[in-house]
Amino acid sequence: RGLKPADAGKQRLIQSLLSVADTLVKKSVWIIGGDGWAYDIGFGGLDHVLASGQNVNVLVLDTEVYSNTGGQTSKATPRGAVAKFSAAGKPAPKKDLGLIAMTYGNVYVARVAMGAKDEHTLKAFLEAEAYDGPSLIIAYSHCIAHGINMTTAMQNQKAAVDSGQWLLYRYNPDREKAGENPLILDSRRPKIPVEQYMYMENRFKMLTKSNPSRAKQLLAEAQHDAESRYHLYEYLAARPGNGEKSDAKTADKAMETKEA
Repeated sequence: RGLKPADAGKQRLIQSLLSVADTLVKKSVWIIGGDGWAYDIGFGGLDHVLASGQNVNVLVLDTEVYSNTGGQTSKATPRGAVAKFSAAGKPAPKKDLGLIAMTYGNVYVARVAMGAKDEHTLKAFLEAEAYDGPSLIIAYSHCIAHGINMTTAMQNQKAAVDSGQWLLYRYNPDREKAGENPLILDSRRPKIPVEQYMYMENRFKMLTKSNPSRAKQLLAEAQHDAESRYHLYEYLAARPGNGEKSDAKTADKAMETKEA
């Protein structure tokens, strides 16, 4: 049977809906800010957005310092970095914003570095956009405040990942709904010492000249931070999902896959 023609009343209704059809298209909402906002002065607002459960995406451009106000220390600044208010090197470790967001269980979280793995970065953005709920992407963002050659900054991003200073991962709650572990650790085991990455950048290297003994101490602590952080995420990513067997073989298999 063919479709019956609409009567005049329905035609008018259809025409009125067509006039606002553009507003009915699903919108992609992205909130973009720096680490000073996300980790520090605006953290309360960010936390409220993530806890709301609304389908919005948040992109944090993490330069690990207050970039647009002159290079002051933020809670994203890593241990050992020299910045305004941390002239002797920041003594405390970097705040783990991604891990905090994961505790909600219904927030998509990814940590990316385009200079290390551009395909991984693209995959994270596509997954965040597809996820029906709040998403948080934390992106390594190089900055002149790092004291680097900006034309080769992508090499610094790769070194940060290779040293374990910056981990790549994706936490997708949809995987848990499918009975799988929601966390995928996309970084391999660190293959270069943190020192090799840190001393590519003047924000770390300058402390070796002004206070060599303190620089040595903070470097050792930063190396320990990187190793501990990787082991923690490796453990979390190796846990069996709800639909997987919770035995040692499952975890061992996950570890073997990561090493392959």
